Amino acid sequence: MRETHTAESRPYHHGDLRRALIEAARRLLESEGPSALSLRAVAREAGVSPAAPYHHFKDKGELLDAVAHEGWMMLDQAMGDAKDKAPPEEKLTSLGIAYVCFARENPALYRVMYDAARDKEALPLQIQEGEDSAYCKVRDTMIELGADPDDTAELELATTAAWCGAHGLAEMAGFKQFEHLKEQLGGERPFLSAIFKHMGLFPARRTDC
Repeated sequence: MRETHTAESRPYHHGDLRRALIEAARRLLESEGPSALSLRAVAREAGVSPAAPYHHFKDKGELLDAVAHEGWMMLDQAMGDAKDKAPPEEKLTSLGIAYVCFARENPALYRVMYDAARDKEALPLQIQEGEDSAYCKVRDTMIELGADPDDTAELELATTAAWCGAHGLAEMAGFKQFEHLKEQLGGERPFLSAIFKHMGLFPARRTDC
């Protein structure tokens, strides 16, 4: 049986309760799946009273929204780190690889992020409006590589295409049918890089005359 954490073994300060509950929810998601998630189970995992979560979340739906928001922030950070470390010509591919790796390393959290969006029939506003969002990182990198910032429709289509490509690859990358390609190419990352390059989604780097 999975060991739970008691209030004595997992103390928290009053101002950290919301954070403690979100982190507890994430642990439960990854270890036991969404079906195991409830406010009572999260309270038990966080080591607080069953009533404590209701000070911050009116129901499971609100808790899942908070967990999804945390997931988007984590994705933003992962993609930002990848872009910062990559050479200019590899920045877009590195962003895509970071997206896929995040999805594969946090499968339950990733699913909740999109499930929460589907329930509202829209992705969170922070994705397209936040300057540091994952979406904006892709869009801005395309501009850096030569995309026309004034052609807003084309830029949005290109960014959306790249996002959809990464999302699709995240769904499929773990299939066993691709193991021979990973072996031939030298591992997971070279495989992902090759797939992105074959998609032809990313603009060529602009060269000045």
